[in-house]
Amino acid sequence: QLQASGGGLVQAGGSLRLSCAAAGFTFSSYSMGWFRQAPGKEREYVAAMSRSGGRGYYAQSVKGRFTISRDNAKNTVYLQMNSLKLEDTAVYYCAASTAAWGLALLSSYDSWGQGTQVTVSS
Repeated sequence: QLQASGGGLVQAGGSLRLSCAAAGFTFSSYSMGWFRQAPGKEREYVAAMSRSGGRGYYAQSVKGRFTISRDNAKNTVYLQMNSLKLEDTAVYYCAASTAAWGLALLSSYDSWGQGTQVTVSS
């Protein structure tokens, strides 16, 4: 199970921190990713991190503004979102993958959280 939280309404230029708590599986054995889906659009990759942590991988649209991190002791992955833009408005989903590669692909993920709404206003 994956439970995402931390979404909300924020003004452009502001920040939010999303959390995704995992339960029922060995969190440290899974790569983790964040995706988002805006109304009328397909779900798209945002960021990912391998099992052991270390560097994050990002979509070009969020690079330099978003930071993915994980705490294996707390079974939680985070997405720190800074300098938010109107186009960041979407439902954000966390996902877990047994893969070590191809983490930008939706098909690489085995489990998905329920999503948390992020709305950026002008």
